[in-house]
Amino acid sequence: MPGQPAEAVPADSTDSGESAHSAESTESTASIRRGAEGDTTAPPLLSEPGSPSPELARRLRPLFALAAPEGGVAVAVIRGNERTVACRGYADRAGERPIRADTRFELGSVTKTFTALLLAEMAARGEVSYDDPIDRYLPAGTVPGYPHERPITLLHLATHTSGLPRLPVGLVPSAVPRWFTSPYATFSAAHLLRALPRTPVRGTPGAQVRYSSLGAGLLGLVLEHAAGQRYEDLLASRVCEPLGLIDTSCGAGREPSIGYRRGRRLPSFKIPALPGAAALRSTADDMLRYLQAHLAVDAVPIPEQTGAAAALRTALREVCLPRVTRRRSGAGICLTWNQRRLLDPAAPGAPVVDASELRGVELGGVELGGVELGGVELGGVELGGIELGGVEPDVGPDGSGPGSGAGGASAAAGTDVVYHSGSTGGFAAFAGFNRTAQVGLVAMARTGPTARRRFAQTAFDTLRDLAV
Repeated sequence: MPGQPAEAVPADSTDSGESAHSAESTESTASIRRGAEGDTTAPPLLSEPGSPSPELARRLRPLFALAAPEGGVAVAVIRGNERTVACRGYADRAGERPIRADTRFELGSVTKTFTALLLAEMAARGEVSYDDPIDRYLPAGTVPGYPHERPITLLHLATHTSGLPRLPVGLVPSAVPRWFTSPYATFSAAHLLRALPRTPVRGTPGAQVRYSSLGAGLLGLVLEHAAGQRYEDLLASRVCEPLGLIDTSCGAGREPSIGYRRGRRLPSFKIPALPGAAALRSTADDMLRYLQAHLAVDAVPIPEQTGAAAALRTALREVCLPRVTRRRSGAGICLTWNQRRLLDPAAPGAPVVDASELRGVELGGVELGGVELGGVELGGVELGGIELGGVEPDVGPDGSGPGSGAGGASAAAGTDVVYHSGSTGGFAAFAGFNRTAQVGLVAMARTGPTARRRFAQTAFDTLRDLAV
């Protein structure tokens, strides 16, 4: 819990591939797992994960402390040729299932980075273009109202510059009866398509960054229509299977961690209208592979299938190229990924979101942000597990809006930390990396709302410390 002294992370490991933990102990323990059991299809890691060194264990203490005493955390770290998966705590409140490297966590908005990778992969194949207008792929009569002289493009959706609101019209009222359990479960894709024509667009597409889970989720729907295949199946065939992510999917799957609120078990998070925004679950094993793919694009083993490997490698490079620069902070936005320049080690930690985005109003225990209730817009961070951000004028490489293609909005992509955070009702997640230092970190936690708000910042600080 916050405020408790952080304990050292045990470095227990076994060579047999099983988690190491004490059956008698009621304390949260660490575990290390070397690959997925029964994994015969996933390509090999460049090197197998091992135990954290004492120095790395010390750096990970703040992350593990946030989940104490009743939560659980799984962390995957890459530093050069070093691969580490470390777990602590339990997947259930009873303390019967220790967190392992194959325990599944809800990723929340980290899902958006997978949707962006799918966009880049399809663009590399020539199936879509970043500059395609969204009405090319949506049914007639379902396009939001916006100035047609500058339509919303796929790139606008991927860089939060579409001008779309953060959530669909009509979603919040339907979510209130299930506010603390499964607020988005009954809002379907059909509801979304009916709501889109009534959805306002603020300003000119491409002119401002307005964080929009609706935009990212709509991108998933657009790609689904472009390919003629369900989002889940498309992501599996184009991204997860080629990268060997055998336990990453939108369904609850096996060995899930369980979220709780005030001691009561929460149902599995469901968002059927916008799976591309926040629906994925994954494991530390899989997220280690996901990190490796972004850090070692040319070296990562990808099965060769009619040019699929070349398209996916191109996509892995594309997603990390900055497309938009924030005027005030200089931070960049890639394809859904955020980018920040590394600070001097002596400097205080850079916030994951601007201070202007942290004006929260709590309603019934849920922090609201960027949602109009009674005509009043509330600034904040999270609504029922979907992250919400602020608005800031932005310019791209040409000074007029987000760039396209391979252009960069700030320094070269490899010199900065690229990251994304996410959360759902009972979980928090963070993924980030620095290609120059060849350092990456994924942290996933089953934890309470107070710790969730601190988890992304702590994870970002840990990644920065590892990279400098």
